[in-house]
Amino acid sequence: MKKFRSVLITGASSGIGKALAESLAGDGVCLAISGRDEARLKAVADSCRKNGAIVDARIIDVTDQTTMKNWLQEIDSLYPLDLVIANAGVSPGTSGKAEKTEQMRRMLDINVNGVLNTIDPVVPCMVERKSGTIALVSSMAGFRGLPSAPGYGASKAWVRSYGEGLRSALYSEGIKVSVICPGFVASRITDQNNFPMPFFMTSPKAAGIILRGLRNGKARIAFPRPSYMMAWLLAFLPLWLTDSLVRNLPRKE
Repeated sequence: MKKFRSVLITGASSGIGKALAESLAGDGVCLAISGRDEARLKAVADSCRKNGAIVDARIIDVTDQTTMKNWLQEIDSLYPLDLVIANAGVSPGTSGKAEKTEQMRRMLDINVNGVLNTIDPVVPCMVERKSGTIALVSSMAGFRGLPSAPGYGASKAWVRSYGEGLRSALYSEGIKVSVICPGFVASRITDQNNFPMPFFMTSPKAAGIILRGLRNGKARIAFPRPSYMMAWLLAFLPLWLTDSLVRNLPRKE
């Protein structure tokens, strides 16, 4: 399986991003990590350094295109990136806005433009080297629009579709692209949920599944399997049949 030596992860201060950073940390590994909370990001950086990694930790808003471009190009010039994980994302209730409409606009900016700002600067570098892996974090919510979070689901559907198209577009350039579709994983997003979450998973366990998939060049890393089967079925069946089902799903308050 492939070993990654130079990795950049957005949204690394908590949840899946934190678990991935700590799982990848090791002697001779360069980790570039970003997040929004300085104290949490510093704790992740310190943990990774204890495991022998060289760490560059930055407080960066992924929607800031210029800052993201400068950071990615700086890191890639020092430690040519062989893995970039566009992980930063928010859902309603975690984007820092009180008004619902503004909250959704901010969420879409982070979940969609933030992914583009993470990927676009590094693609030319990987194309020149004819190697590299790009990972985009989508969600099970991206398979079928749900009344509990239509905006979040739409943003993650965009990530999934874009990643799948990008995989084929970059195939001839020697670049691998994987789309990650987690179910309920312990994170600041799921901390907001006040309803039962089937097949709930810890972030370290999720990170293990993700890294195995990335090392094997897997196109879609969707888990847990029962949740994936359910999401796939909801997406496959006609809307007139599934509408009555999703209307009764629990919603965030």
